Amino acid sequence: MPTSFLGSALRGTFFFIFGLWWSVRYPLKYLRRKADAESQPSYGVQRVEVFEGAVKAFFALAGILVEQFVPAGPHLQLYSPKTHSWMDLTHWHYTTMYLFFLLSGIVDVVSHSPLKLPLGLDRLSLSVALFIEGLLFCFRDYSDAVLDHHLHSLLAMAIFAGALCALLEVFHRDHIILETFRTSSFLLQGSWLWQIGFVLSPPWGGPGWDQTDRSNFTFLTMCFCWHYAGALAVLAANSAASHCCNESCQLKFGDIDVELDCSMCIRKGNKSSSGALLPESASDDK
Repeated sequence: MPTSFLGSALRGTFFFIFGLWWSVRYPLKYLRRKADAESQPSYGVQRVEVFEGAVKAFFALAGILVEQFVPAGPHLQLYSPKTHSWMDLTHWHYTTMYLFFLLSGIVDVVSHSPLKLPLGLDRLSLSVALFIEGLLFCFRDYSDAVLDHHLHSLLAMAIFAGALCALLEVFHRDHIILETFRTSSFLLQGSWLWQIGFVLSPPWGGPGWDQTDRSNFTFLTMCFCWHYAGALAVLAANSAASHCCNESCQLKFGDIDVELDCSMCIRKGNKSSSGALLPESASDDK
């Protein structure tokens, strides 16, 4: 199953964009929740979840349409009665992967609708989509392309790590450690898919890397670790930026918050004091 640079890069961009977004969103959400431990999920948070689901579903649907209806695509035909063989299983492979991410996006949207689906169903659907993606990459036909197999085996590690985190979030929702690890796995997936495209189908043309050179295996394994180090660096930088942004917002609006809190305390104090004095005044009148 050949790998095209454009297809690998587009899939990598999808995962990397989500990873970048989560690397800013989750630290901000954690800092706000830490500042107000008793706060409940706001309407704005639910709208963000719906937006994420809609974007996920849109990109997945676009991926399905592209895989099926490109000029060389199967056009929804799975089996050819003329040749008595399967039609373009590479495109069906990615169509299946996109299908489960489409379902995950739909569940994200419906979970925060008035239907009130069980809490955690959105994380479960994401976990299932990732498990399906990893399963498809593990059992695809690599023929004699051993380097291709090695690259996608490393990719499957990042995929299953993200799937496990999403599954644990079903039972431990809003856990910052799990959210952070899932974010790093998406960043790793995104950058590694780009790397796969450069190795197997260079954008400047020509053949890919030598499939029989064992030194390529050693280098790419180290490169995979460097990609994860880069993902952690991006995550740390965005978390630090989120912390600075949160602190600056608190400093900017801190005086207003203090003034509002003081006025509320004064009003509550006046009500309680007037309520306490009423019985005494009534007894004096008697």
